Parts: sequence; structure tokens; C-alpha cells
Amino acid sequence: MSLLEKTPRTRPAAPAAAREPRVTDEHGRRVRPAELLLRYLLLLVVLALTVGPFLWQLSTSLKGPIEDIFSSPPSFLPAHPTLHNYERVADTIPVWDYALNSLKVASASVVTNCAGSALAGYALARLRYRGRRATTLVFVLAMLVPVEGIVIAQFTTMRELGLNNTLIGVVLPGAVGAMNVLLMRNAFRGLPYEVEEAAYVDGADAWQRFLRIALPSVRGTLAVVAIFAFMGAWDDFLWPLIVLSDPDRFTLTIGLNYLHGTFANDERLVAAGTVIAVAPLIALFACLQRYFFRGVGEGAVKG
Repeated sequence: MSLLEKTPRTRPAAPAAAREPRVTDEHGRRVRPAELLLRYLLLLVVLALTVGPFLWQLSTSLKGPIEDIFSSPPSFLPAHPTLHNYERVADTIPVWDYALNSLKVASASVVTNCAGSALAGYALARLRYRGRRATTLVFVLAMLVPVEGIVIAQFTTMRELGLNNTLIGVVLPGAVGAMNVLLMRNAFRGLPYEVEEAAYVDGADAWQRFLRIALPSVRGTLAVVAIFAFMGAWDDFLWPLIVLSDPDRFTLTIGLNYLHGTFANDERLVAAGTVIAVAPLIALFACLQRYFFRGVGEGAVKG
């Protein structure tokens, strides 16, 4: 047998064909094109339902007095954009004074919620004492109580303390939210005990372990708490309406309500006031969004 016959024949390597790109999910499973298309369609629907109303308000606020905002089919882009409606809002009501009052209330709410929720969450998650589970259950049950059911008791308490018609009276009932405490508790529970035990062996007390080890590890959840506290205080309407009576202390939500009630037929004016109220929330979320999504994973997965 010749040497050529003894050598096994090998097929020439076929040219590497361009592989079809594969789309996989977070678990590495392949996503079919039809399923991928359905997901994107659902995302577009959700985007239209959430962002669409704000974009329509923004478009309405930029339209001049001669443009018809009720035309059919509706015109989304203004033909002659103008900022005159925002000037009219400032001339009609002291919108910047109301915004400053809302900023004071929201900033105080952020500070109290971040500090109080971090302290309470750390105590529920890391400290060992009797009644810890019962205390956690109390915070869970507090989330089930509607605000409308306790608003009379809150008003009576503020009146007895002499805090009616003050911004402190607006801040105090929401100084520490039960949901924020549970978020911080879940975030602290996700930390490894070995690191804290090593600090304990080195002589660190509870405050040092909290400030130097635990708190820097949950900065993402703190950003989530800050965003929730700011949004809740900035958008709150019922409680400031009840506790405040002096127009100089009104928050922005109450001031815009007076704008809408007095000039209900001028939709351009109302739209401009709405954009002024929403703009700080968008700016805050844009600054803290990377911490927000990291904090959701810290405080909402483990628990």
C-alpha cells in the first residue's frame, strides 16, 4: 500500500461562514426574533404611555396664542415656539417663591429620610436585640395604612405642637418613610457579615461599623431613598393643602392648583406650570440614575 493510501484523507477546511448573530437574555438563553420584536413593541407602548403626556404638555407650553391646540389631527410640534407662556406663569402667580418653598420641604425630607432610614435599617438588619422581627413587622404594617386614614390625626398633632401653617409641619409627618426603612434594611442585610466581624475584632464599635463599613457599601440604595423622598415631598398636594393657610408658604403643587382653577380655559398656561413643576424631578433623576439602578439591586433583591 502506498504512502498516499495509508494517509487518511482530510476534507479541506470550508471557509468560515458568517454566523448569524444570536440575541440572548440575561441567562444566556437565545431569544427568538418574534419574541424580541414583541418585547420592543411593548417597550414602545410603555414609553408612549409614560413619556407621551409630558411631551404633549411641553409642546402645548411652547405654542403661541394663535395656534390651535385642539386641532384634528393634532399638531405635535409648535409652528412658532415661544417662551411667553412661562413668563405669564411667573406674572400670574409667584411661582418661583412656591418652587423655593417646595425645594425647602423636599430637601429637608431627603435629609431626614436618608439619615433616619439608614439608622433604622441598620438596626433592623445588623443589630441583635429582642423584638427585632416584631419591629420589622410594624414597618410593614405601616405601609398598608392609607394616608387619608391618618391625616386627621396628623393635623391634630401638628396643631397641638403649634406647627400648623409652617413648612416644618409639612415635613415632619413624612420625615422617615416605612418603605425607605425597609429598603435600607434589605440593603444592609446583603452585606457579608465577615467584613463587619473583622472590624469588630479590630475594636470598632457599632457607630464605627455603621459609618465606615456599612453605609459606604449601600450608597446606591441611599440614592434610591433620596429620589423617592424628593419626589414624594415635591409632588405632595393633600397634606400641604391641609396644613398650610398662608399663601406665602404655599408649595408649588398648591400654587399650580390655583393657577388651574383661575385660568382653566388657558391650557397653555397650565402646561407651562406643569413643565416647571416636573423639570426638577427630571434633573434629579438624570444626576442620580446610575446610583438609582445600582441601588434597586442592593435593596430590592435580597431580603
